[in-house]
Amino acid sequence: MIEKNIIFQAYMEKKRKQIQSRYDTRFEKDVWSVFKVMGEFVDGYERMSRVGPSVSFFGSARLQKGTPYYQMAVETARHLADTGFGIITGGGPGIMEAGNRGANLADGTSVGLCISLPHEDQGNSYIQKEYRIDFNYFFARKVMFVKYAQGFVVLPGGLGTLDEFFEAMTLIQTKKIHQFPIVLMGKDYWAGLIDWMKETMVQEKTIDSADMELFHLTDDPEEATSIIFNFYENNKLRPNF
Repeated sequence: MIEKNIIFQAYMEKKRKQIQSRYDTRFEKDVWSVFKVMGEFVDGYERMSRVGPSVSFFGSARLQKGTPYYQMAVETARHLADTGFGIITGGGPGIMEAGNRGANLADGTSVGLCISLPHEDQGNSYIQKEYRIDFNYFFARKVMFVKYAQGFVVLPGGLGTLDEFFEAMTLIQTKKIHQFPIVLMGKDYWAGLIDWMKETMVQEKTIDSADMELFHLTDDPEEATSIIFNFYENNKLRPNF
């Protein structure tokens, strides 16, 4: 038994050394990446500071023209732009394109925060040239979505859309940012998620029932616009941090 333990310990020590030897600890690589990150923040802050009051749109790149949610995004963005809000999207196709397109229809500010992705072409034709900003880092790009938005409109989407939705909820819940309106659009699409949040998360007390009031649900572009517009009758229009 003792001999087996000695053999096992020797084997584990060998594995530990293998793992440690394969870890890339090049300090210079980390240092230079810091300057790249700083550059993206400086460029993003400088250009986004000129956009004015805006709403960030999120949704799938795969929901193309002709789908109901695409048209819902166009109409909602158009209504918001009519009331004076710029539209910020991830710059890609699908729902992002729809948001930028709606802004254009109302001669509003149309912003695209683009990032290089393996299966998606970034930079739809409805982004205003001066407001196309390219990013290498997702986290730098995400800061711009939150910092310079006075509201979120979240349409049906995938993992990235869920990421943005839950991050905004978390930041508001933990009071790391000022509360701002979050509007979910696509009642049928989100129904299962909302039921699970109520029936599992609230019931298990992993969130408070009041957290369910941090967002609104509607399929009506005019109602979505009113939710955001009316919120700022009694709240300041300002960057979130």
